[in-house]
Amino acid sequence: MADKVEKEGYLVTEKLVKRFDEAVAVDEVSLSIDKGEIFALLGSSGCGKSTLLRMLAGFEKPTAGRILLGGQDVANLPPYDRPINMMFQSYALFPHLDIWENIAFGLKREGLPKAEITQRVGEMLDLVQLGPYAKRKPHQLSGGQQQRVALARSLAKRPKLLLLDEPLGALDKKLREQTQFELVNIIEKVGVTCVMVTHDQEEAMTMAGRIAVMSKGRVLQVGTPEEVYEHPANRFVADFIGNVNLFEGRLSVDEIDHCAAITGIGEIQVGHGVSGTLNMPLAIAVRPEKIQISKERPAVDRNVFTGRVNEIAYFGSYNTYIVTASDGSRVKITEVNTTRQDLSHITWEDNVFFWWSDVAGVVLRD
Repeated sequence: MADKVEKEGYLVTEKLVKRFDEAVAVDEVSLSIDKGEIFALLGSSGCGKSTLLRMLAGFEKPTAGRILLGGQDVANLPPYDRPINMMFQSYALFPHLDIWENIAFGLKREGLPKAEITQRVGEMLDLVQLGPYAKRKPHQLSGGQQQRVALARSLAKRPKLLLLDEPLGALDKKLREQTQFELVNIIEKVGVTCVMVTHDQEEAMTMAGRIAVMSKGRVLQVGTPEEVYEHPANRFVADFIGNVNLFEGRLSVDEIDHCAAITGIGEIQVGHGVSGTLNMPLAIAVRPEKIQISKERPAVDRNVFTGRVNEIAYFGSYNTYIVTASDGSRVKITEVNTTRQDLSHITWEDNVFFWWSDVAGVVLRD
């Protein structure tokens, strides 16, 4: 399997381990990242994603394992000998240098000819659309502009691998959303392979072609944003990516194309088999937006349950309902607001029906 991964991936980690005394920060992580791909390491604080990024950059030496870039093992190379550049969350711009000089700094240290430095800096300023700001100091730019300067400086040396550490963490929410698309467009235009670290699931799903979800030093799932969201590998991934309702139960029916489980709210039917053992414990994950709610009983006979509305929250584009089900469990339901008026007439303490299709749920064993 390792040989296959090595041939297919441009950046490959093979059973990468990092220990700090007795603590294992990164635990046998094997990844294969394609050339030109934007790949995200996603997880909560302390999951090992930043340590993994620092090993790729050369700031931390692996305890065990290999790092292959274009077929070359770079695990023991110092940072300055790697064709890799890293952009930090703080941007680390030099406050006493103007924007032009900030971008040119690394090129000057490499001893490139003046003409080539001038050409590259000009190309980078055009790329990030900051040409008119070349003589300004960093403090004279907005947060989003400073972020683009840091990116231009990282790309000026034409690295084979670009590493981004919480690239948008210093920006406010609205600017972060706007900058996500700008950043992706710039990286894709250059064609550089990129690995980014983030704890923000929305940021990872917006920017990356594939995501690795990490917890306690291990990679729990790798996939496209859609694969990770719609087909989580386990309870942790389902709960970490987006919102989810988890119904614990036991397998009661298991066929090739469908299965069912007895849960606290009743029997839940799912539109795929699990090849399991009857009565085995499991959980069924259902996203809040896939559940429908009404005060009237729906004209369906599967996965229909009853409860009482406990909480309602209005978020502009959608409403969120917290419904207390018959067994006392709390079920989260979101409903998109497609009109300016609330046509559902559902309010607090109402008795309601809630239901979903059998293809909306996913069975999780772990």
